[in-house]
Amino acid sequence: MGEIFMIMLAAVLTENFIFTKFLGICPFLGVSDKPDKALGMGMALTFVMGVSSAATWLAYHFILIEFNLEHLRTIAFILIIASLVQSIEIFMKKYFRTLYESLGIFLPLMTTNCAVLGAAFIAVDNEFTLINAVIYGTFSAVGITLAIIIFAGVRERIDFSDPPAIFRGTPIALVAAGLLAMAFSGFSGIEIN
Repeated sequence: MGEIFMIMLAAVLTENFIFTKFLGICPFLGVSDKPDKALGMGMALTFVMGVSSAATWLAYHFILIEFNLEHLRTIAFILIIASLVQSIEIFMKKYFRTLYESLGIFLPLMTTNCAVLGAAFIAVDNEFTLINAVIYGTFSAVGITLAIIIFAGVRERIDFSDPPAIFRGTPIALVAAGLLAMAFSGFSGIEIN
């Protein structure tokens, strides 16, 4: 149980994909203009990363290793992730039309989101069990969701401020993201015995 808690804590805080691994920056910057949009993207990403972690782990251990095809893991993982994202996109288009339209291009881009692929690679490289891989993928996405929602709140506050003209728009957003990353680096000193 302690190992699972450590994986969860590391995935959300100490090894946050956005602020420490710098994976998944595209949706971080792209859908963080409104908190509700950020939450929707985070929920979709959490589902995709959880399910894709399980699917890629199973494919790696029961197909690629079994047939000595480990060198094809990148291609296999991308195909699995693309299939999952397509399924989610069809589902959201049918049942959550407003959220689907607000996410726009960022939903299909989840197919090539390096965070989704990174979680699959990290789980395999660290020789996680299936349960640990799913927990790592899911809570890595929870960490990304947390980062996107926090940043959406910061960006809303920035919209009501009056920064110097040279910092308006993307520059002030990048400065704010850097400050958030520095704040999250404080979690790296946490030790749980």
